[in-house]
Amino acid sequence: MVGIVDVNIRIVYDNEPLKEGLKSGWGFSCLIESERTILFDTGWDGALLLYNMKVLGVKPDKIDAVVLSHSHWDHIGGLPTLLNLNDRLHVYAPQSFSTHLKGEIAKRADLIEVSESEKLFGAIYTTGELGTEIKEQALILKGKEGSFIITGCAHPGLKEIVRFASNVGSVYGIVGVFTDLINSIC
Repeated sequence: MVGIVDVNIRIVYDNEPLKEGLKSGWGFSCLIESERTILFDTGWDGALLLYNMKVLGVKPDKIDAVVLSHSHWDHIGGLPTLLNLNDRLHVYAPQSFSTHLKGEIAKRADLIEVSESEKLFGAIYTTGELGTEIKEQALILKGKEGSFIITGCAHPGLKEIVRFASNVGSVYGIVGVFTDLINSIC
């Protein structure tokens, strides 16, 4: 099995910052540093995203790709600000995004529409669109220990995402926002 030998995942944007000096805001974003630098989601506030990236020493022009989990504003709102600073980005968005939103992204970046599971880079895969009401993609990082999942809100449900990722390898970790877990508790 090909594994990710050297990968670093850092939470860039969250409503509960894990690192001193970071600002909080509604939404989520994390940076995956491997053979490519991938930003998964962008939070809702571009200025806050850039502030946190600066604190973490992340330069916007060093990001190769952005993977957007789903079209809710708290996961894609920072994208226009980022696109102002990096005009060579590849943006992987679910095919179910509105035609207007996809058109706006395509004006400023290389838009890659995602519908099915596929290999993105090295040992990093997208689940493709999962769910019925709110379609969402998650990332699967395939390593020697199994699969590690990165999810936006987990609208399709954690069970569905984990079940799907299990096809790639046994799941040993997950990071992201767990909307379905919150909804089942409340």
